[in-house]
Amino acid sequence: MTSAPGQPSDAPLFAAIDHVGVAVPDLDAAIAFYRDTYGMTLAHEEVNEEQGVREAMMAVGDSGSHVQLLAPLSRESTIAKFLDRSGPGVQQVAYRVEDIEAVSATLRGRGLRLLYDEPKRGTSDSRVNFIHPKDAGGILVELVQPAPAAH
Repeated sequence: MTSAPGQPSDAPLFAAIDHVGVAVPDLDAAIAFYRDTYGMTLAHEEVNEEQGVREAMMAVGDSGSHVQLLAPLSRESTIAKFLDRSGPGVQQVAYRVEDIEAVSATLRGRGLRLLYDEPKRGTSDSRVNFIHPKDAGGILVELVQPAPAAH
């Protein structure tokens, strides 16, 4: 196994499950369902033009994990295509990482393809990249490095 400099090959790459992404056709209806049925609270909502989504992070108790609800901004967005192909449901699993460049280098060294050469902006100014589903057992895996906490 190959690892990035400063990343021992047996060190855990992921700090936690950050969120599970769920594709939904109607964000407002999904927020209401997760709030009213599961008792989750809306932790964050934003529009991410680059990713083509309107999204909401629903807090899973006080665990720090979330369910990310993703609704398409247009028919051309990745989420719209996912909904057309698969219908509403789990679209991705996201793992929180401390150093996205080191983890990306380690995974590339282990033969995995990442979708982006460099991390992109994710929810709340996090930095994200994705492991190609064909290299991850058919699952779209997101790597998330949260934005530094504001002081």
